Amino acid sequence: MSRRAVVIGAGLAGMLAASVLSTAGVDEVIVLDRDELPEEPEHRRGLPQGRHAHLLMAGGLAAMEELVPGVSLRKRLLAAGAHEISLSSGMLARTPEGWLRRWRREGPVMLTCSRALLDWTVRAAVLEHCPVEVRKAAVVGLTGSAGRVRGVRVAAVGGDTDLDADFVVDASGRGTRVVTWLDGLGLAGVREHTVDSGLVNATRVYRVPEGAERFPLTIVQSDPYVSRPGRSAMVLPIEDDRWMVSCGGTRGGEPPADPEGFLRYTLDLPDPIVGRLISGAEPLTDVHLSRSTSNVRRYLENSARWPEGFVVLGDALATFNPAYGHGMSVAAFGARVLGRELERAGHLGAPGLARRVLRGAARSADPAWSMAVGQDVLYPGVRGGRPGAADRVVTAYTRRMTRAAAGSFAAASAIWDVTSMRTPPTRMFHPGAVLAALAGSPLAPLTGPPLTPGEREVLRGLDRTGV
Repeated sequence: MSRRAVVIGAGLAGMLAASVLSTAGVDEVIVLDRDELPEEPEHRRGLPQGRHAHLLMAGGLAAMEELVPGVSLRKRLLAAGAHEISLSSGMLARTPEGWLRRWRREGPVMLTCSRALLDWTVRAAVLEHCPVEVRKAAVVGLTGSAGRVRGVRVAAVGGDTDLDADFVVDASGRGTRVVTWLDGLGLAGVREHTVDSGLVNATRVYRVPEGAERFPLTIVQSDPYVSRPGRSAMVLPIEDDRWMVSCGGTRGGEPPADPEGFLRYTLDLPDPIVGRLISGAEPLTDVHLSRSTSNVRRYLENSARWPEGFVVLGDALATFNPAYGHGMSVAAFGARVLGRELERAGHLGAPGLARRVLRGAARSADPAWSMAVGQDVLYPGVRGGRPGAADRVVTAYTRRMTRAAAGSFAAASAIWDVTSMRTPPTRMFHPGAVLAALAGSPLAPLTGPPLTPGEREVLRGLDRTGV
């Protein structure tokens, strides 16, 4: 008998889920999205954070490579202009505990490019290698019952229509209406938790100045430990010889949208290096703001009842403050859970399959949730959470580890492994990492960014601020 799966949302989570379903032998996979999807790497309305900085961590990239058969997404992205950045040597990072050193040793890498390029590359690869159909449509509900979802209801001129399916995946992102849809099936009482630091993102794109093509990714991180609003800025290389410059400020420290205010904001950070860099660069866009940044966790896996044939993945299950760079990787981890559970079950109709996928996806999201919320609750004016005793203990240990990482490769490696999502946060408590944290940094703190002579010359040549 023919089997049909419907995926709601053609973003990263949706296309990875579609690839998994197609690879698992589902006869027909249909992806529905309310946007008219661009034929080139262009921004679209359905990605509210699409204009801002995105970091594809090593753990997430490894999962994506596993999920899309017959193609290396890494090679495709690099060929399209993405940059591969070494966390150990390829970036300048000022943490709340000072500047991190750059080491001439191997470490995990991440990819940087625009979100538009990343989504377009993944979508194109899936459509080339998998029999997946994408349709423009707005889903307004689920069909079926509390025991089994039978399809989706789609908005249409003259009245809504039903599209039957044996399996439905909600990958509709931050704006999902899954709780309302479940309520319509008689499944009420889903617990939701929102932690909102009030973060506002402001981003402007610049042309990379001549001679600065190899300048490292540069970030001045926000400081959650000083009882003041968090303020940060980042310069990251993206495709087409451009710099994407993203500022972020929590409630009370929001970046402005006017160009002069944007530059002042970067110069007023604990280190003005971002402002110094961009003061001599040519802007290519206006400043774009986004306020859709809260952490939202829907504890669907704890529902007393769950319908067969329905799974929720990506931001629809757990949404993170984008400042931490975890959302895309978590979406890939959830799709990987779907693939592994489908392989074990053997077919879409296996009893309990949807519940097992949901619980596995939730487990893969929990570490990222803990890391994001554990920092956001420290900012003044945060809504939805306060630090508890356990948070304070973890915070104290994390600060000590970060302080040690300024001059200890062992401590820095532990932080990189967790940040890159190659290992769970428990990596920070391995014996070697604990010893490094307790021993502290064997080297004196850096008084400024660890620039090479050539990079210092580039910075001096760009600086128009007189700082």
